Amino acid sequence: MRDIHTPFGRVFEDFCPGDCIWHWPGRTVTQADDIQFSLLTLNQHPLHIDAHYAAGTPFGQNVVNGTLVFSIGVGLTVNDISGAAIANLEYENIRHLKPVFHGDTLYARTQILEKTASRSKPDRGVVFVETTVFNQHKEDVLSFRRRVLIPKRAFAARPHTHRPPDQT
Repeated sequence: MRDIHTPFGRVFEDFCPGDCIWHWPGRTVTQADDIQFSLLTLNQHPLHIDAHYAAGTPFGQNVVNGTLVFSIGVGLTVNDISGAAIANLEYENIRHLKPVFHGDTLYARTQILEKTASRSKPDRGVVFVETTVFNQHKEDVLSFRRRVLIPKRAFAARPHTHRPPDQT
């Protein structure tokens, strides 16, 4: 039996400035997701948790908590962008472009803006990306940029292998 050792996610050499990565699958946001996240984070604004209140706003319905949309947007990218990361170094320019409503399905795409090898540590580099989150109608709802510290292939963490007990 062969052991296959591959890191989770992409390593530094896998990123190419100018490339666009489309993340799949999407994530449908439910009312329960929104209420639990809002209460968990102590954001009790009635726009997120009170349907009667929200019906009287210009939106006419509950709007999903923006930090939940951001969190889902980051989560959608983990396998492709930061799965092998040493660390997320910085998030910037988070922009809420359109509201998200209960029942919307979110998807994401990430543009690779630049990558820079570390001058002091040869085992890593920084990848700078911009992610755009969009809904099932292909409307952009959120965007953000981040810098991620990524290992080079020769230094990427290898998962522990799990083998079933010998069956002798």
